[in-house]
Amino acid sequence: MIGNKLRLNSVLTLLLLLLVSGGLSASVSQKSVKEIVKSMTLEQKAQLVIGTGMYFPLPDSIREKMPPMFGGGLDTSTPYGKMVEKIRGYLPGTAGVTAEYPGLGVTSQTLADGPAGLRISPTRPGETDTYYCTAFPIATVMASSWDTELVESVGKAMGIEVLEYGADVLLAPALNIQRDPLCGRNFEYYSEDPLLSGKMAAAMVNGIQSNGVGTSIKHFVVNNQETNRMSVDVIVSERALREIYLKGFKIAVQESQPWTVMSSYNKVNGVYTSESHDLLTKILRNDWGFEGYVMTDWGGGSDVVAQMVAGNDMIQPGSPETIKTLIEAVESGKLDESVLDTNVERILNIMVKTPRFKGTKISNSPDLKAHAQVTRQAATDGMVLLENNGALPFSKSIKNVAAFGNASYDFISGGTGSGDVNEAYTVSLLEGLQNAGYKTYGELKTTYETYMEEASKVQDKSKNFIAALMGGKIPVEEMAFDASIAEEMAAKADIALITIGRNAGEGGDREAVEGDFYLNKNEKDLIKKVTEAFHAKGKKAVVILNVGGVVETASWSNIPDAVLCAWQPGQEGGNSVVDVLSGKVNPSGKLAQTFPVKYEDGSSSDNFPGEAIKVEGAEDNTADQSGFSMMRRVPWEVVYEEDIYVGYRYFNTFDVPVAYEFGYGKSYSTFEYSNLKLSDKNFDEKITVSIDVKNTGDVAGKEVVQVYASAPGKSLEKPEEELVAFGKTALLEPGKSATLSFDIDAALLASFDEASTSWITEAGDYIIKVGASSKDIKAKATFSVAKDITVQKVSKAMVPERDFEKMHR
Repeated sequence: MIGNKLRLNSVLTLLLLLLVSGGLSASVSQKSVKEIVKSMTLEQKAQLVIGTGMYFPLPDSIREKMPPMFGGGLDTSTPYGKMVEKIRGYLPGTAGVTAEYPGLGVTSQTLADGPAGLRISPTRPGETDTYYCTAFPIATVMASSWDTELVESVGKAMGIEVLEYGADVLLAPALNIQRDPLCGRNFEYYSEDPLLSGKMAAAMVNGIQSNGVGTSIKHFVVNNQETNRMSVDVIVSERALREIYLKGFKIAVQESQPWTVMSSYNKVNGVYTSESHDLLTKILRNDWGFEGYVMTDWGGGSDVVAQMVAGNDMIQPGSPETIKTLIEAVESGKLDESVLDTNVERILNIMVKTPRFKGTKISNSPDLKAHAQVTRQAATDGMVLLENNGALPFSKSIKNVAAFGNASYDFISGGTGSGDVNEAYTVSLLEGLQNAGYKTYGELKTTYETYMEEASKVQDKSKNFIAALMGGKIPVEEMAFDASIAEEMAAKADIALITIGRNAGEGGDREAVEGDFYLNKNEKDLIKKVTEAFHAKGKKAVVILNVGGVVETASWSNIPDAVLCAWQPGQEGGNSVVDVLSGKVNPSGKLAQTFPVKYEDGSSSDNFPGEAIKVEGAEDNTADQSGFSMMRRVPWEVVYEEDIYVGYRYFNTFDVPVAYEFGYGKSYSTFEYSNLKLSDKNFDEKITVSIDVKNTGDVAGKEVVQVYASAPGKSLEKPEEELVAFGKTALLEPGKSATLSFDIDAALLASFDEASTSWITEAGDYIIKVGASSKDIKAKATFSVAKDITVQKVSKAMVPERDFEKMHR
């Protein structure tokens, strides 16, 4: 009884202090957060670290039959049930919410998807208004801009919508490495390069969080495939893990301090990431200095006690059963309550930063028109001109445009799953042409729309149930094309546009088959027949790639007169594409990933996406069904035998021919590089690289400057070159120049030495290569490091359980 009185007095004292200082939403000191933790019951702590389940707006008769984690079976007569029912209504359509206790000053945190914009429900029960969000360009577009200032500006706009719709944390950005072209979520990820990925993510986080809302960088770590993502065990070396897969996250943490980190579904070297103390405590917190809290991906992991101990502070989406399990673990002594206290304190330290805690007024009316302009401009800067034989930009004589291909009329703004956005509209290519004053052809529009309507009725349902559940556009197959249509249009139109569409997303990987990585027969026939018909009339044809990831181009790219990789550029897509085609914008995007000649040429092609493994004592490979899961858990393993040779690090080192190299992209202008200078020939802490870039063309344009380094590789084997810095000029008028400077420190040159568990910059001669792509090097210079430099000694962590064959030079 005495203990209960003391606890009650402590709560009352805390509440009085809060009220005197301006209310429950006033600032809470670190000491006060600790007092809140002391005032909470074990049940409240467990409820706070466990999410409240996923909620779908379904009829009660259906929802009651669903498992608790899907919103079913909630007893609304209990205090907890009443609280959950209330907070689920704060912002319909969000991915999750956390518990609240107004009497303790604990407010709920609303967690919302996703990487290409805020994902909420556009409709609300009992209301007639709609609540749309902006579909911004996908991450691949952002990375292809190579412009951190641009990405930060997009983040600022995105964060405004998060704030004004009443969310607290945006579950973004995603920055896993594009290890293999077939990963279904590559559209959510930035690049095959960790430096570029990390810089892009840091810029996005800084932009979003400038609005006083949070982010959750994800998926930590090596969520590089969707096949059996809930259970796949990634076997990877310490070095490859540190240099390739963790490096981008490290950059994002240290340069932007995201409020939260989301652990991934998969295992790494035998342990689920959400249960890995090595990953979440030794590396993330001790080595990097992360200050926020860690949440699981939705349904990640298997053992809630192990997750708490590892430093995975919040379990999402959670269920009453998980709360009960956690309480019982503390009561039985399986989990020390002090561990739980630490998890709770981390969550509360972020809570006091949130808009809901601060009592920020929710407007529900962000300036979507202004944000549409942001996305329109940002998309143009990330489009990559792959080929151009005098077709682009459109000449002034072009007035009439014939648009071919399904995606010309049903444009794809972004990928499927949690990375999708409920936007008000998507501007099609046809609409973009019309908006810019070009004449199009109604008969072509009718032909395609009639075909797509009929084809969609008999189209096989998506095998990806996440896409089916969460929506997202699944393109129908291109129709068999009649050459007579092309001939008829060639007699009327001034130029032909052929759009090839692809979509993918969470829950499934792509395939190295026709109609996915490879264009199918109908698509190749379309390109060939249209191009031939227009060439016969002395006219040109242009292919537009409306895709989320890499496709094969080598077998057909020389047929049309130009190829523009528009990616999935957001809701203003048609306008953005036409801005580039017309010459209103000079394309300046560069590839953030390599386009191989064929899929089999990639370093991961032999082991992607892995294989089923036998579980000891199990009769079959369906044994691992532990934990809450939205997908069937099949014991699965993938071995990263390519080690550090990912993307261009592989292609350039082993001289494997590619269709388009990392960093590649054409312009309507030309640029001259000159006057490469190093601040010193001998390295001492850092070296400064400068280069002059001049626009030698006829139109204004921007140029991406890439700095690569080739290291000695004496005791630590190194790729041929690695990206160490990059920058983008401002818009340069014809004849104008700019000087770009880059500071290169030892950390940018270092490799991870497994023997000493240290980052080391080896002694020897280094070559700086400055160029327009990883292969188009314009200037070189050499400097020397006198002796080995130990940049940082870090934790011994995440060691593979066994040896395996790794790729070597």
